[in-house]
Amino acid sequence: MPEPITTIAPRHPDGRFRNVVPRRRQGVLEMLALFWKVSTTKPKTAVPDVPLPVRALTAADIDSAPDASLWRLGHSTMLLKLDGRYWLTDPVFSERAAPVQWAGPKRFHAPPIGIDALPPLAGVILSHDHYDHLDYDSIVRLIPKTDVFIAPLGVGDRIVRWGVDAARVRQLDWWQTTHVEGLRLTAAPSRHFSGRSLRDGDRTLWVSWVIEASGLKLFFSGDTGYHDDFKTIGERCGPFDVTLLENGAYNTMWPEVHMHPEETLQAHLDLRGRWLMPVHNGTFDLALHPWYEPFERIRALAAAAGVHVTTPMMGERLSLAQPHDGGDWWRAAMPAAAAAPVVTPGDRASTPSTR
Repeated sequence: MPEPITTIAPRHPDGRFRNVVPRRRQGVLEMLALFWKVSTTKPKTAVPDVPLPVRALTAADIDSAPDASLWRLGHSTMLLKLDGRYWLTDPVFSERAAPVQWAGPKRFHAPPIGIDALPPLAGVILSHDHYDHLDYDSIVRLIPKTDVFIAPLGVGDRIVRWGVDAARVRQLDWWQTTHVEGLRLTAAPSRHFSGRSLRDGDRTLWVSWVIEASGLKLFFSGDTGYHDDFKTIGERCGPFDVTLLENGAYNTMWPEVHMHPEETLQAHLDLRGRWLMPVHNGTFDLALHPWYEPFERIRALAAAAGVHVTTPMMGERLSLAQPHDGGDWWRAAMPAAAAAPVVTPGDRASTPSTR
């Protein structure tokens, strides 16, 4: 692979990070209109009305699994077994993706395995600081069993304030690379934003990750809108065996920071991926679309394009060397009226279901 290019994440003079193509700022009236729409027009199908199927996972299951395995634990939390060591992406084990546990987006399902049952981790890989990707309680509980935390610039400083030893934190800018226990990690550009309060917006960086180990190349998008650098990443770092790409929480009201399924598919093609695994869905209610729609749309779009998609159940093992289809497990929890969902371009949130 050629040496990474030296472009760094753009910043404003006050130190705040920004995207290559600056994100359009919403005015106060626009923000109020968005809040009103989300509060008053959210369809009932945004949340499943029956428990989601989950495959319970035990420490013995993990220990006996072959190398190059992945388990999706929910949303963007993946457990990876690479070269005999374990890695966790964007760990969120709490009940809610929110600053408090009595309000905010609540899980649709319990994690397939608890933190206490996880094996010792070689590392935790973080993409940015939003609550559905960086959970205080999970990080604190993972400190005793994690060797190193790999984070974007500024996110590492945040978890140090939470009690992580600074010597166990590595912070990267876009296109910087680090090696940990045989794993090669490159922080790649993404198109998003950061902040956990009204006062700290864009003070920390957001990244995607190129992960190389066990003769495999993986891409983990974190959160991102579609951007031209997917092509650059594909040209310089691809092709990828599996792309773990955001596919959920999209809407025409925030097109710059989350991808619609059509864009997820295009990003996979830009990255020169072999198998596409859609993530950032099925765990939290973060948008107006039906909770199952991201799965249905990406499967239909990929089939039309001849792209291999894998959708393992939460807790189901996926071989990264030889992925399997994963099936349509979510349909067991879909409303009967949606048995033949319509796949359409754009966003159907403007005509919410009344079911």
